Amino acid sequence: MVLGVSFDTVEENAAFAKKFDFPYQLLCDTTRAMGLVYGAADDAASQHAKRIGYLIDPEQQIAAVWTKANPTSHAAEALAKIG
Repeated sequence: MVLGVSFDTVEENAAFAKKFDFPYQLLCDTTRAMGLVYGAADDAASQHAKRIGYLIDPEQQIAAVWTKANPTSHAAEALAKIG
């Protein structure tokens, strides 16, 4: 399962997903709670999330971390880790 998370509202995420025809679900973290836990935000006032990625294995353990995920290559890199 692939999930994306942003600090945007439900409406903003829906418009973004529609515009770019996203094939996966976008979750909303408007309080920055998940962003703080996973290191995508330095504090609850952060305007934008850092582009990071986590690969979580079937045992719910973190298998890989990308601290500076590149939007153009991240999907291929993640697929290579599981492939």
